[in-house]
Amino acid sequence: MKIALDTNAYVDFCKGEERALRQVRMAERIFLPLVVVGELRAGFLCGSQGEHNERILRRFLNASRVEILCPDDQTTHHYARLFFQLKRQGTPIPTNDLWIAALVSQHNLMLCARDAHFDHLPQLPRV
Repeated sequence: MKIALDTNAYVDFCKGEERALRQVRMAERIFLPLVVVGELRAGFLCGSQGEHNERILRRFLNASRVEILCPDDQTTHHYARLFFQLKRQGTPIPTNDLWIAALVSQHNLMLCARDAHFDHLPQLPRV
């Protein structure tokens, strides 16, 4: 199983939440969308444990099963289709989460996230 972690799933994993630990343990490959890495580092700067959290993130990113997932031109097509779907449904989601959804869709990944607004995209497989 190949998974993409949303920011809250990564945080849950770092906190030792059983569900997140199980999902990461079972995954063959783990992807952190670039947007998630940005959100995490922004949070680190706002908190009091920034350097500690950055060390943990770097260790996680250096694991052999982990990769940062960057958008490309193809991602923009997935983004546009998902944006259009959500607009038509009247169920917009935050822009960063839309980029995450586009990457998950593009790379046929399972999404690990707690955000209920991803439910508006039933075509995204979730764990």
